[in-house]
Amino acid sequence: MIGCGIAGAAAALRLASDSSRTVTVITREASAEESATRHAQGGIVFRGEGDGPNRLVSDVIAAGGGLSLPAAAEAAATRGPELVEQLLIGELSIPFTRSEDGRLELALEGGHSLPRILHVRDETGRILERELVEALRRAPNVELRTGWTAVDLIASPHHSVDPLASYRSPSCHGAYILDRTSGEVRRVLARATILATGGLGQIFRYTSNPLGARGDGLAMAHRAGARIANAEYVQFHPTTLAIGGAKNFLVSEAVRGAGARLLTPRGDRFMDRYAPEWRDLAPRDVVARAMHQEMIDHGYPHLLLDVASVLPPEEIEKRYPTIVAACRKAGVDATRELIPVVPAAHYACGGVLVDLQGRSTLPGLYAVGEVSCTGLHGANRLASMALLEGLVWGEAAAADILSRTDLGSSSPEAYLPWPPPSVDGATDSDLILRDTERLRDMMWHYVGLMRSGRRLERAVDDLEHLLHGIDEFYRRAELNDELVGLRNMVQSGWIIASAAQRNRVSRGTHWREDAAP
Repeated sequence: MIGCGIAGAAAALRLASDSSRTVTVITREASAEESATRHAQGGIVFRGEGDGPNRLVSDVIAAGGGLSLPAAAEAAATRGPELVEQLLIGELSIPFTRSEDGRLELALEGGHSLPRILHVRDETGRILERELVEALRRAPNVELRTGWTAVDLIASPHHSVDPLASYRSPSCHGAYILDRTSGEVRRVLARATILATGGLGQIFRYTSNPLGARGDGLAMAHRAGARIANAEYVQFHPTTLAIGGAKNFLVSEAVRGAGARLLTPRGDRFMDRYAPEWRDLAPRDVVARAMHQEMIDHGYPHLLLDVASVLPPEEIEKRYPTIVAACRKAGVDATRELIPVVPAAHYACGGVLVDLQGRSTLPGLYAVGEVSCTGLHGANRLASMALLEGLVWGEAAAADILSRTDLGSSSPEAYLPWPPPSVDGATDSDLILRDTERLRDMMWHYVGLMRSGRRLERAVDDLEHLLHGIDEFYRRAELNDELVGLRNMVQSGWIIASAAQRNRVSRGTHWREDAAP
């Protein structure tokens, strides 16, 4: 298991139910709790009053711009609430926020036709991740390794020592792992390998994502030969904190669900003109583009989110303690002042193509969570579906692995050891930083919210040149986590830009100014 957010943890817990198996979970972070899941503020989709699977499926497909796979939407809508009730509420006793009469409090978010989101104030992800990791630590057959960076997947025939392996079908047998303490690259073999590495927002200049969202899993799977789908669909969250010197902290969509309004610096509401039916609760791609257009048309450095005139200060403090604390740290009192916000890269709707069991096109390799493309999100993710998708496909992948008898394993000697580099000296961190900044600027300006053929052509050319230089650097330099990350970030950027260049139809999060009629 590579990754330890809700998708990876849910899969590992299900696999650990078979006491005869050893489940190895690795994360490059120093703490197993650090993941994209931990930063999820909004919540997880459950079921609302008078709700049902068909209604949720309808909302998913509408938000996905008609590109959502109906079978995936049905799987999430039917199995998802059951797993929330069974695992999160029942087994893990997640303290979801309740009303005074003890009923689960259901929030409304953009694109949903009724309130159906469970949350723990505005720190749902942190609580979920804490309880999931604690459950993993209690499992005797789970080996949890922190500070281990996945470098590449071990794939046959590419890494096999058998020259006749070229005549057999490709397959995955584990991963090469950099132990960041010793600096050693290990061969870790597995009957099944699950990618749960999360997203790729850090390849953009502005993002809501944590530092680990580098596209590691996407790039590794691509190099190993797994099929990638819908990579051009990257969702930009409309509301991240826009204050000089402060990071782009995400201000949850639940705030707008509670009635907060978007305003121009002049104090005017503008979403009525772009989405009169939904207004401030339109799907994220619509809101983000509307904000982007307002900023371009009027030269605004940011827009404003008004929650202070909608809810009393004590209610804001109670509901959104994390957001209030982050705003105060940046010098804004969200209980009394308008919050400066801008759109930022948030969620990859595409990724490693998988089926309803999480199986990729490369035998032996599964992908779950944001790194995968299940078809659920289509061209744009419906709010708060990310945690639900991770839970459903994490459990499904584990169940499939437990049911199979055809997953084999080999000894380490069957695969090539990691080759030592022809080191030119210590890795230059300054060069890595400069290339990273160059990549982020390129992706933001050429492959961002508004795209065109000319910008995408420039992006692909520049990214190919950058990738070639980094590959040369990678082969000669002493391997470390920063270099692994840079290589994966640039390759992920190229995958996205190339897919966007090929797709001439504007849909959902992929919006081209020169779209074909």
